[in-house]
Amino acid sequence: MWGDIAIAFLLAFIVTFMATPYTIKIAQKVGAVDVPKDKRRMHKKAMPKFGGPAVILGFLVAISYLLIVKNMEHTLDLFGPEQYGMKLLGMFLGLVVLSIFCVIDDIITIKPIVKLIGQLIAAIIVVSFGIRIDEITPSFLPTYELREAFSIILTIGWIVGVTNSINLIDGLDGLSAGISVISSVSLLIIFVLNGSPLISILLITALAGALIGFLPFNFAPAKTFIGDTGSNFLGFSLSIISILGVAKTYTVAVIVLPLLALGLPIFDTIWAIIRRLIKGKSIKAIFKADKGHLHHLIVARGFSQKQAVLILYGIAATFGFFAIILMESGIWKALSFLLMVIVALGLGYKNFQSEKVETQRYECLQCKYIYNPKSGNEKAGIKPGTPFEELPDDWVCPVCGEGKDMFEIHQ
Repeated sequence: MWGDIAIAFLLAFIVTFMATPYTIKIAQKVGAVDVPKDKRRMHKKAMPKFGGPAVILGFLVAISYLLIVKNMEHTLDLFGPEQYGMKLLGMFLGLVVLSIFCVIDDIITIKPIVKLIGQLIAAIIVVSFGIRIDEITPSFLPTYELREAFSIILTIGWIVGVTNSINLIDGLDGLSAGISVISSVSLLIIFVLNGSPLISILLITALAGALIGFLPFNFAPAKTFIGDTGSNFLGFSLSIISILGVAKTYTVAVIVLPLLALGLPIFDTIWAIIRRLIKGKSIKAIFKADKGHLHHLIVARGFSQKQAVLILYGIAATFGFFAIILMESGIWKALSFLLMVIVALGLGYKNFQSEKVETQRYECLQCKYIYNPKSGNEKAGIKPGTPFEELPDDWVCPVCGEGKDMFEIHQ
């Protein structure tokens, strides 16, 4: 098994790493470029957003190669009682449909409701090929078989929900890809400990390898974005692989463990839905993008984009470790771990706040002018000792005239 895991990871990594520069060139030719048209976007210049196909290619090449090899060795039965061959076919067909919608969205932009329809069609295809959450039980109760209609609705909801969770958190350089790597590794460990089917282990390993091959081009400062094609692929794949991986035991872990491993993007999505419903007071408001996601809030607290990404990586890793400890050691050790992390984060944030004094400077991304709170900007009526956050909203860079949103913490 470990040889298969190594091959899945390395092959996916190599293919994606080599293919990504080509997707940057393709993005510029087909117009798959993200132009910052509003303040919600955190980048300040046009950026290629077609990295998704490179990640998909790396994933598919690695899985296809291993399926061929395992079939030749007669060590993986794709057409046995579990019908993994049919399930994989459903997953790949669903991915084709989803990718068509998302590639169009990356190039010309389509309405969120149209993209949601594409996600629903892809999820229905997957379910029709036999991938379902059909039995759930706590360990101390008999197995409870779900009614077919409820099983189908639950599975479609899970696939569409996780797909959108990864898509919505894709707001900073390296954020969605990095969090997906952490979730993938967490699920891989859970699968190995759980004795999950080999096919699920290979799938999650190939996904992690492809993402790590893409991250050098996506981590701040990014050379390319993963785009809707990539972020939807990540959520779609993670949702399906999580079902395949923990379904062997048919316990409540089918939902709970993947839910915890993917806790950060799922929480962010749930909060976004609640926030938009309260603010917009209508279902339509859910589809309206805003600047209230976790990464926006962290940056607004004075952290740089890179710091915000690393903080969210840490939160995602905490969710992943919690899921692993919960499965391997039980609820009390998992809660003890979580409590220690919360205490450590609280102390760390307190120290950060105490050390974040007026010496922190801010740099204009356009002309590289640096605002120093110690000296202020007396020509514009800004007294020395005025923190950047307290500058008037209409204050502009004294050199190039850009607004406050064009400034970042000077590293």
